[in-house]
Amino acid sequence: MNILLWHVHGSWTTSFVHGKHRYLVPVTPDRGPYGLGRARTYPWPESAVEVTPQQLRQTEVDVVLLQRPEEFDLACEWLGRRVGRDVPAIYVEHNTPKGDVPNTRHPMADRDDLLIAHVTHFNELFWDNGGTRTEVIEHGVVPPEVEWSGELDRLAVVINEPVRRWRVTGTDLLPRFAEIAPLDVFGMGVAGLAGRLGLPADRMASHDDIPQREMHAELARRRAYLHLCRWTSLGLSLIEAMTMGMPVVALATTEALEAVPASAGALSTRVDVLLEATRGFLEDPAAARRAGAKARVAAANRYGLDRFLADWDRLMEEETCASR
Repeated sequence: MNILLWHVHGSWTTSFVHGKHRYLVPVTPDRGPYGLGRARTYPWPESAVEVTPQQLRQTEVDVVLLQRPEEFDLACEWLGRRVGRDVPAIYVEHNTPKGDVPNTRHPMADRDDLLIAHVTHFNELFWDNGGTRTEVIEHGVVPPEVEWSGELDRLAVVINEPVRRWRVTGTDLLPRFAEIAPLDVFGMGVAGLAGRLGLPADRMASHDDIPQREMHAELARRRAYLHLCRWTSLGLSLIEAMTMGMPVVALATTEALEAVPASAGALSTRVDVLLEATRGFLEDPAAARRAGAKARVAAANRYGLDRFLADWDRLMEEETCASR
């Protein structure tokens, strides 16, 4: 198939373009949010092809994957076709609902011209999808090239924009864990975070938007992975950490409750419980290794790349066949 999709969520798209199809990724001269093109910090297969809006008018497209509401009209304009009528459309919802939860209406609610594919069962449950057909296709990850060693008595966190999102990402909880061990925070917009939290430099180091392979290598050396998000969809960095064999200390919120078995680390809504578990992993590397081994098995069984791609092949085949 020829699949049109925008480069929005880098890690998810990296997994998706590892399938057997041809992936048409819009590119514009400014490489802005609607024309970012191919990833430049992680190698994508050659089957992910950059296309300009002008080229799309003459390009055969079998299915459109939408990820932002405004992409619907943009796709209609760039293709010169009625998306959802002339070409099948699937809206991929990556995020938890915002606003009046659990009454938040999905922007594609009550439509008969597309299907909403949620990335977690929690998201499908909490969004008000109206009469629009829905499907859940859980994440799948490209296995990182490194394995957990955990030789550093430090804790790893991956957060994007921790200052702006603050309580959503559990940024306010980080100082309590920094009292136990130094933290390494990876992600976009993490520079200067220690200062914003009033932490000395020896208790928190920021690693701002480094290449994914480099980040994986650094994560693998830390003793445990912290996932303190209160209200976000399931982060792929969490699954990648588990795939590497990292023990996980996580808030039991949103889809983390399903993704992280108790044997893979610690899962609770009580911060004191998570702090105590963290101390245990720091004091007992063997216990951390046992939990990490459980995490690796759980991630491989549920979030394997082959299962992810097979689920998407099935769904896209069903949608294109129904359209014909």
